Amino acid sequence: MLLGPTGVGLLSIFDNISELTRTVAGLGINTSGVRQIAEAVGTGDTAHIARTVITLRRVAFYSGALGALLLLVFSWPVSLLTFGSDGRVGEVAILALAVFFGDVSQGQAALVQGMRRISDLARMNVLGAFYGTIFSIPIIYFYGERGVVPSIVCVAAMSILTSWWYARKIQVERVVMDWRQIFSQTSSLLKLGIIFMLTGLMTMGAMYLVRLILLRSNWPAPMTGLDAAGFYQAAWGLGGLYMGYIVQAMGADFYPRLTAVANNHPECNRLVNEQAEVGMLLAVPGVLATLTFAPLVLQLFYSAKFGPAVEILRWICLGMVLRVASWPMGFVLLAKGEKKIFFWSELASNLVYIALIWVGVLQFGLRGTGIAFFVMYAIYWAGIYAIVRRLTGFHWSAANRQLALFFLPLLAMVFASWYVLPQPAVLILGVAVTLFTGIYSIKTLCSLVPLERFPRLAQRIFVFLRLASSKTND
Repeated sequence: MLLGPTGVGLLSIFDNISELTRTVAGLGINTSGVRQIAEAVGTGDTAHIARTVITLRRVAFYSGALGALLLLVFSWPVSLLTFGSDGRVGEVAILALAVFFGDVSQGQAALVQGMRRISDLARMNVLGAFYGTIFSIPIIYFYGERGVVPSIVCVAAMSILTSWWYARKIQVERVVMDWRQIFSQTSSLLKLGIIFMLTGLMTMGAMYLVRLILLRSNWPAPMTGLDAAGFYQAAWGLGGLYMGYIVQAMGADFYPRLTAVANNHPECNRLVNEQAEVGMLLAVPGVLATLTFAPLVLQLFYSAKFGPAVEILRWICLGMVLRVASWPMGFVLLAKGEKKIFFWSELASNLVYIALIWVGVLQFGLRGTGIAFFVMYAIYWAGIYAIVRRLTGFHWSAANRQLALFFLPLLAMVFASWYVLPQPAVLILGVAVTLFTGIYSIKTLCSLVPLERFPRLAQRIFVFLRLASSKTND
């Protein structure tokens, strides 16, 4: 609301530069670190756990410092490449602080996650975002677009403080490491980490290229490239807001659990099917609500100036359903340490996405960015399914197939209604379908998950609405 489309576009570009640099410098330790810590904990060897933790902390610190230095040194060419001038060199250089804070914070988060301290991880993320918001909003309020970069640095600073607070609670045995042990631990961490870094670099690089395409494209006046980037960011942020909770939960708890049984194919496949089922039950009602109230949601979270983002948001919502359905399968590659397959599948999906964005913008304008996201995940789902089936003999369970056949027509109906029905009819249809699927999803979840596993407030609401029995299931 304070920045408008141009300012939001600028914010997304600076944030993308910071994340891209952090991805390169971070060497993938935020992902490989989780796996290494989880494996060390599984051995029960306290000395091995301590060596792994110490190595992770050291690598996180030095990689963060290296990333900050790289961005500082290359701030001039980065500004020239991104904005077509050197007018923002100083702002790019200041982002070096956000890179350092972000890498160290991710290393500490990997430690907490690898130890499966999921409640601490949740508190850490919530508090980091909360305090970052508290301090960054006044900066934007008083300085406008000039405060964009300081606000990014502020959020990163708050994340490092909160991650340190929870990571310090993890006590490990005091050990002395010689150079051979240091090299062995670091090498083990980086071997897999570099693959994750390369795939993360592809993803962040793809997002950077998407924004360059938007900045360089010819848009009808008075819209500019920064406006287009702002509309895309608004739709992307809202489309991923609700899904982010689900996907983050997969990474937080599901990934370590899957790693522990990665070589037990029947158990691995069972976990993937369970995660996909729960993910779809959680995701689809939220997607239907967003499809129904897309214009209102954008106006509520942003402002009326972001109207052109509505079309993008609808297509991104459809793609997010496929994302939730495909991600549990993607974690199989990580859990089994299939570095080459993981790398090439990520490279292919990102190249396809960039090509689809370029064609989509040329053919459909702004709406093409959303269409590209949906088509990319349709292709990704089919590809990852084939890969995982070959690795573990995976196939979708009967419950998941039935769920897909139930949800897909409802999603298609609500999505298409915007193009064939008057707005009042669309809202009535969307609300009815959303309530119906919401009730169905809650009832199904309550049959899959013991009621006592839900938060107490949710338990009371479910029982009051007769969506679940007060008698807890086993």
